[in-house]
Amino acid sequence: MRQRWSKQTILDAAVELLSSSEGGDSFSMRKLAVELGTDSSSLYRHFRNRTELMLAIVDHVLVQAMHGYRRQGTWRERLVDLTMRSWDAYAALPELAKDTSHYPGSGPGSQLVIEETLQALSDAGVPEELIPEWYHRLVTLAVSLISAHAASQSSGPTERTRRLEGFRVITLGADPADYPALAHYCRRIEPIGFTRESFLATMELVLDAVPAREE
Repeated sequence: MRQRWSKQTILDAAVELLSSSEGGDSFSMRKLAVELGTDSSSLYRHFRNRTELMLAIVDHVLVQAMHGYRRQGTWRERLVDLTMRSWDAYAALPELAKDTSHYPGSGPGSQLVIEETLQALSDAGVPEELIPEWYHRLVTLAVSLISAHAASQSSGPTERTRRLEGFRVITLGADPADYPALAHYCRRIEPIGFTRESFLATMELVLDAVPAREE
């Protein structure tokens, strides 16, 4: 008799599959069904299509990322905590993270992140009429950087090496007469992609501009 998997079990297996996928190995309901030792019909009892499944996976990841979160510290510390929890969660799931802008989530995990971001901005003293705008700015930037980093990491090692070699050719080979700044900095710049530290530094720059009341 065919086993019927619970929604939670399916989501746990999906995260496991996404975390172990090789670069370029597109995630699908068929592959997830194989991972569970069943067929796709078992998944369709819980999710009508791939989009619905992906939305549920995103929210599942956010719920896990927010585990243990407490509303403590300054508004800025809380926003840093929220963004870094998202970065760390998606860093292990590049196949999911590179498409995260298409799947914003649709459950309690997403609600909690949105609620805490809005609350932090409110506690910062941002004028009420500007809070939605600043929420959008922070989330758009975080999602964009997470997606860009994931896209750069999700390709295979051969493709990443090829891209790096191409980048080095155009930077190290720059003629100082035509590109003096590029020639000067060529050994200290990297291709597109963010480390955890550079992501944090970028978010800190944006937080500097938040129109908070003076503490």
